[in-house]
Order: sequence, then structure tokens, then C-alpha cells
Amino acid sequence: MSSLHYASIAEVSALIRAKQISPVELLDSQLARVAALQPKLNTFVHLDPDAARAAAISATEQLSRNTSLGPLHGIPLTIKSCFDVAGWPNAAGSLLRANEIPSRSATIVDRLHASGAIIVGTTNTPEFLMAYETDSRLTGRTSNPWNLAHSSGGSSGGEAAAIAAGLSFGGIGSDGGGSIRVPAHFCGICGLKPTPGRIPSTGHFPSGNNSYGWIGVVGPMARTVADARLLFNILAGPDADDALSVPAPIREISADAARKTRIGILDTSSVGPATSESLAAVSHAAKLLEQSGFHVEPFQLHNLDRALDLWWFFFGTFIGQLFAQTTTGKESQLSPIFLDYMNAARVASPTPMLEFVANSAARDFERARILKAMEEVPVLLSPVSAAPAFRHGEGTWRSGPGEGPAERIGGYRETMRHSQWLNLAGLPGLTIPISTSSGGLPIGVQLIGRPFSEELLLSIAESLELARGPRERRSPDRLQ
Repeated sequence: MSSLHYASIAEVSALIRAKQISPVELLDSQLARVAALQPKLNTFVHLDPDAARAAAISATEQLSRNTSLGPLHGIPLTIKSCFDVAGWPNAAGSLLRANEIPSRSATIVDRLHASGAIIVGTTNTPEFLMAYETDSRLTGRTSNPWNLAHSSGGSSGGEAAAIAAGLSFGGIGSDGGGSIRVPAHFCGICGLKPTPGRIPSTGHFPSGNNSYGWIGVVGPMARTVADARLLFNILAGPDADDALSVPAPIREISADAARKTRIGILDTSSVGPATSESLAAVSHAAKLLEQSGFHVEPFQLHNLDRALDLWWFFFGTFIGQLFAQTTTGKESQLSPIFLDYMNAARVASPTPMLEFVANSAARDFERARILKAMEEVPVLLSPVSAAPAFRHGEGTWRSGPGEGPAERIGGYRETMRHSQWLNLAGLPGLTIPISTSSGGLPIGVQLIGRPFSEELLLSIAESLELARGPRERRSPDRLQ
């Protein structure tokens, strides 16, 4: 049974449908693994084994009756703990929300249940999701399955670590500045940040259905591109409760059709430096794509500094003021990482509405400029962040030289620029693991597309994954 922990959803689903393993047996194996590794990794903040086992029993009975089965029938999955699951806490990593128990599940949770999935539990996040390190006063720190001294990333760090460690076959994260893609890169899995609106955000905290909701999106995380595609197909589609969701149909794009796409290697000087190993991973991915029949060429996208400054205005300056309305006077209950964010985002006086409107217009201008530049080369290849996973405590919103290795670039606004600008522009981005650092940590690359090109990115990524070949799985039960 242990060999199944790193199996793909497709592999496990085939075994269930052939009745070679029952959903109950699979769930019990997963729960035993969670019990063994949760003390080391701290990936989960809520587990409901009784409800999961009841769902597994029902799934097994349906199987015996040859009932029509959903695409995820009997598959144990996980959810980032900022999504509503009826009756489960949704604290989003904060003591201030420790007693928040929703009565209704998020739309994506309902869609997973309808597809036959068994939701085992919810996974750890930093407080209010505002850091690239998953740690908080309420739920503690999540470690990287490849090296327990290193971060699993954030804010979907608990989800990434659970999937990478074989505790979950896949799950759902959210991304406002790399929060799906960076943890996927740190932990050696796949993570898709879709175009705003393709997957509804109903039932997510903080709410995404508002005037700045386009900056954050909901997306799948999994060990393989095919699993990420399956989850995306199930989750995508409009939702009457999310005014920003869109009725974009799912498209099928073959590998042959995808090979007609020009792919640009994004000049990293546009977004800042990266370590030599991170750049080598991009070069290796480009060579694999060329060997697979893709046309790959250098690509420059100028003046991304403006897009990154605008991203920080919305993600930092403006959203920080909204948080201040509910957290001022409660600083003693807040996590150090969240206080670090609030200090970095603090401004002398409230942002005037005219400034917000002007920056919203500037955001639209920058987005149009970027889309125009990508007309002929609609897919880009770049690092996900400046470096592999940092050690616990090294991540910070403060700028300046980093405290880690010599190649460390600095604070979050320097190291994560490669991912942040996509949220300002509303572009989809997909992380796929490619190589391993000299320190034994995963290194991923990022495929970037124009809006509503998720299917194209997934098709290209499947070709890249095939060319890359199988990857080593690092089991955390061997780590101290």
C-alpha cells in the first residue's frame, strides 16, 4: 500500500474502478501516513477522519453496486484552510478567526464532493495568507518534506507539503502573488494559478468577490500535470454567487497543436536576478521543450517595475489598510510574520479614493501593454522565484540583503517578483518541477500564458513533464 502514496490520481482511480483497492482501504492507508508524518511536517490544521471514513464506506458501497462514478470517486484530497467547509473551522491562520465555523461549503468544495472526492482535512496557511512562509501563532509552522529545516512556502504551504509528502493526492490553493506557484516550486509539485474568474472564489477568505478580487485566484495543486488538469476541469466554470466568475468553456488542446505555439524565455532582468541553479533549470526546461518539437526563443518584456509597484499598491498598501481596520489594537494576538507584512505595508495616511481609481486605471494600462507584447509569443518560460526554498525564518517582507546563502537576493518583494507581476496582469501561470538544487531542494519553472490559456499551458507542461522523465520522491519519514 505504501507504494500508492505517490501514485497519480489516474493510477489510483484505475485501481479503485478495477476493485483492486477499495476507497476505505485507500483512506485508511492515507490516514495512517498522516498520523506518522503530521508531527514532523504540520501540514494539517483540521482532520475529520470519521466523516472521511463514512464517505469512503459510501464510495465503496457505490462501487459494489456499479453505480455511475465521478472522476474523483474515492480519492482522498485536501483543501487549503482558508476555504469554507461546512462545520469545519476557517481560521485562515489567525487567532482572531479561531472560532469561525462556516455553515456552508465553498463552491469548489461542493464541486469536489460532487465528483466523488473525499475531503480528508484542511491544510496550514500563514496568518491571513500574507506571507511566503507558512507559520502562525495559531497553527504553527509547516516544514518542507525535502528538508525539515526549510520552508514549504506560502501561503498554500500546508497544501503543497501535504501533496509532496504523499499525504494527499491533490488539492486546492489560492494565489495573490505566487501563493500556489511558489509553494509548488519549493516542494516539487505542480501548481496552477488560473486567469481570474475561471474558478470561482466563493467561500474563500479573504473574499475575492470585490473591487480588488482580480488579484487573487483559486487553483489546483497536484504531483502531476495530468492531475492538475483533471482538477482544473472539475473546478472551472461560472458560479452565480461569484460575480467575477466567467463562463469560459474547457478546451482540448493536443500536444501537436500546442507545438505550434512560440515560447519565449523571459529575460530575468525584467523582474530581477535569480540564482544560477534557478536559471539553469529554465535553460534545461527550454532545451527539453526544443527537443520535444517546440519553438523556443529569448523574450524581453520591458518595464515590469511599474507592474510590480502597482501589485504592491493593491496587495500591500491598500489591502494592508483594510486589515488594519480589523486588527488595530489586537497586535498581541497577531503572528510575527503578519506584523512584518503590516509594517511593510503601513502608510502615513489613508489612501485617497482618487489614488485608488488612478492606480486601477494604471493597472489596466499595464495589463494591456503586456498583452500587446505577448501577441506573437503567447507563452513565456521563467523562474518561479529567485531561489529554492529558504530556511525557516529567513523569509521577510523587509528589503535588503538576505540572511541565507550568498546568492539569496533579499526580501519577499525581491525574491518573489517572478511570480507577483502575473497577479497584477491577470495572467495564468503554471509551476512544474524540473531539477534539484545542490542542497537537495526542488527547483521548478513557470509557464506563463495570456488570459484563458490554461489548457494550452497544461498541454505544454505535459510535454515538458514527459521529456523531463520521472522525478525522485523525497520521503519525510527519513528526515529528522
